[in-house]
Amino acid sequence: MKLRTVIVDDEPYAIEVIENYLGYFADLELVGKCSNAIQAFQLLQQKTVDLMFLDIQMPGINGIDFLKTLKNPPKTIFTTAYSQYAIDGFELNAVDYLLKPIALDRFMRAIDKVYQSNTGKTNIAHIAEKPIGDTEAYLYLKVERKTIKINVNDILWIESLRDYVKVITMDNVYISKQKISLLEEMLPGNKFVRAHRSFIIGIVHIKSFYAYSVEVNGHELPIGRNYKQEMQKRLKAENFHFS
Repeated sequence: MKLRTVIVDDEPYAIEVIENYLGYFADLELVGKCSNAIQAFQLLQQKTVDLMFLDIQMPGINGIDFLKTLKNPPKTIFTTAYSQYAIDGFELNAVDYLLKPIALDRFMRAIDKVYQSNTGKTNIAHIAEKPIGDTEAYLYLKVERKTIKINVNDILWIESLRDYVKVITMDNVYISKQKISLLEEMLPGNKFVRAHRSFIIGIVHIKSFYAYSVEVNGHELPIGRNYKQEMQKRLKAENFHFS
């Protein structure tokens, strides 16, 4: 069952960050984005909402006062740049309190608290953003308006395209609006290596190497100067040997 989620924040960039993070959770459905408390109040009258990301400093009614007006509020995670409101937030039984800029690992822990409050046990193992290591691990990648499930073992390499990434698998190419650094945190370190500021490569798919490049599925990919030493270390661990 999906948790219907809404974001309430007057900063477009903050909404974008949270929306991008949510895109990797298959069981979280974003049903609305609001820039102030009035919009959020109207949305809550029209839709069922299970989880609300609520900014505190907003024009008009702030997030804390808005939450106090709700008789049956959804589970709430406060988001703010100001730590002094933390006590007020927890007194209102907020699930968590996230300080901006919100780090991915901190966001994950907040979502896990939501799962725990629903089931009484952790569900972190089902979150795509966690470090994934088992053979059947999947990455949930938001592509246009849908979420794609990708077996991490099928990923040949990931290429940065400024604010987007291109994920190349055995059978397809996916383009998603995401930073390559976020995907690097999500992928299992024992299966992937950062070879260049613009490339993350699946180690098992490396067929051969040169001084400043590797061959993957017939394609020659660069090894950045700042990444060469780490690449050599990782490849030697896989029984590659540089001359």
